[in-house]
Amino acid sequence: MMNDMMNATTDEIRQAIRQGNWDKPTSGLANGFLQTNLVILPKDMAFEFLLFCQRNPKSCPLIDVTDPGSYTPSLSAPSADLRSDIPRYHVYRNGELTEKPTDITELWQDDMVAFLIGCSFTFEEALVKNGIPMRHNEEGRNVPMYKTSIPTVKAGRFEGPTVVSMRPVAEKDLVRAVQVTSRFPTVHGAPLHIGHPSSIGITDLDQPDYGDSVTVKEGEVPVFWACGVTPQAVAAHIKPPFMITHAPGHMFITDIKTESVGVI
Repeated sequence: MMNDMMNATTDEIRQAIRQGNWDKPTSGLANGFLQTNLVILPKDMAFEFLLFCQRNPKSCPLIDVTDPGSYTPSLSAPSADLRSDIPRYHVYRNGELTEKPTDITELWQDDMVAFLIGCSFTFEEALVKNGIPMRHNEEGRNVPMYKTSIPTVKAGRFEGPTVVSMRPVAEKDLVRAVQVTSRFPTVHGAPLHIGHPSSIGITDLDQPDYGDSVTVKEGEVPVFWACGVTPQAVAAHIKPPFMITHAPGHMFITDIKTESVGVI
C-alpha cells in the first residue's frame, strides 16, 4: 500500500484517504506537491484568524481560504473535499480536544470557513535531495513538534505559544539546510531556531507535545522550524467554542507544485 501511495497522483492519494485506506501521517507522500495544515472555524471568528495568520506568517503562511460554507479549496485542489480528504482530524470544543475522527462530514456547518496553511513536509523532499535525511521517516515516526516560549502576535482573540517542528541535521549540513528551506517561505521557510532547545523553552527533546520523539545522533544538531500546529496550541490557550484542525502530521495534499512556490 505504501509503495502504491508513494507513486500515486494527488487526486488518487486524496481518494484513498477519503475511502479510509490511509489514516497515517503524510510525510513522504505526494513528493513535488504542497502539503498543508488545516484550520476550520465559524464565520464569526474567521476574520480574526485571518488577521492572526497575517501577523504570524512564519507559523501560519496562508495557502488558501474557502468561502463561508464551502468545503472545496478552489485555489489549491478544486476536486477535493476538506471534510474527508485528510487522514485524521482534531475537533476542539471550548479548547478541549474531544474527538479525532477520520471524516467530519456530519460536523460540517454552513457558516464554516477553512484555512489551509503551508506545511514543512513540503520542503522535506528538497532537503533529502540535498543529502539531509529525515529521521522521522527513517524511524517510521511522526515528526516531533514542541510548544515553545516564543509568543505569537495577538490578533483579536487569537494568541498563544509558537509551535515548532524539529529535524536533526548534521553540523556539516546546517548551512545547506538553511539555504534549502529558505527557498520555501510559504511553507515556513528558514529555521526559527538552531540548537539549544532550552533557549526557546523546550526542556526535553524526548517528550514532544505533538508527534513522536526521534534519535539525535552524535554530530547532529536539533533544528527547529515554525509549525502550522501553532493554531492548535492557540486553541488550547484561548479555548474557542468550536474549532476543527488536522491531526498533527496528517496533512492535506494539494495540487500545487512545490517548485511553483519556491524562491529562485
